[in-house]
Amino acid sequence: MPSAQINQPSNQIRLTNVSLVRLKKGKKRFEIACYKNTVTSFRAGNETDLDNVLQIPNVFLNVSKGQVAPNEDLKKAFPGMTREEVVLEILRKGEIQVGEKERGAELERLQREVVEIVAGRVVDPGSKRVYTTGMIEKALEQLSSAGGHAGRGAGKGAQGDSIQDRSKSREQSGGGAAADTPRKGDGEANGEAQHAEEKEKAKPKWTGVSTTKSAKSQALEAMKALIAHQPIPVARARMRLRITCPTSVAKQMVKVQQKAANDEDGDKEEPVKATVKDTILGYVEQVESQDTAGDEWEVVGFVEPGSFKPLSEFVSTQTKGRARAEVLDMAVTHEGD
Repeated sequence: MPSAQINQPSNQIRLTNVSLVRLKKGKKRFEIACYKNTVTSFRAGNETDLDNVLQIPNVFLNVSKGQVAPNEDLKKAFPGMTREEVVLEILRKGEIQVGEKERGAELERLQREVVEIVAGRVVDPGSKRVYTTGMIEKALEQLSSAGGHAGRGAGKGAQGDSIQDRSKSREQSGGGAAADTPRKGDGEANGEAQHAEEKEKAKPKWTGVSTTKSAKSQALEAMKALIAHQPIPVARARMRLRITCPTSVAKQMVKVQQKAANDEDGDKEEPVKATVKDTILGYVEQVESQDTAGDEWEVVGFVEPGSFKPLSEFVSTQTKGRARAEVLDMAVTHEGD
């Protein structure tokens, strides 16, 4: 039967109801037709049933026209692969095509998800209260509208005013000494301003959501940018942990790095000796309760998320698994009034 007469559902596919996945090989472009919102789920390993992913288990040159890819084209582009294997290859490596309407809806969904994740993980550092999703969204919009940075223009203005004020001060003070030194003073001020600007550029940016990354990874980027630029006062919420350890182990001396928990400068210090108990407490930002019952010591407290991994590693290695760190709350917050 001629290919033009093939009576397949592909001839009735409506592009508003399908996600196309395309892969270019050589001079040919191959397509498969998938159900909406299932390709990313398949790639993430959350969907394994191909019947729930593929609208038609076939390879096309043009889905909208119902043009099935000839076997000769597939053999040249995908040597040694069956048609079914080619479908999987395109599904795994192809580019997902969506219309403007679908892309806009996906961006809105990701935006909501990112904002909700961020709102659940950050707090006002003063009151320790959570921000509403609306406030987080406005803060992120402020960052994205400023090209990823918040308050850069204000910062430059402040630096410029500072330079001018220093010059005026020298002029008003009178005398030859003041007249002899302005260039050096201005040079130092300009150097400070340039250093501050370079430091500002190095900070994490937020320019808005993208469909190419997961909501979780983008939420982490958004939190880093918010904390770096502070369009609103913001800090990561703390994790609440319960750490238990046999008293005999807690008294043991171990060698630890002094800045193991938070060594932001990357300085390598000589190891120091400390008890297991003191080392564990060094990771705890705020102790909620501490008690010794029988032959076991227990502490409940708040830990910065960045300190949780080194604390867990210390507990598992230095105590040979006899101590335990249990997460009671992933993000400790206080609801607003």
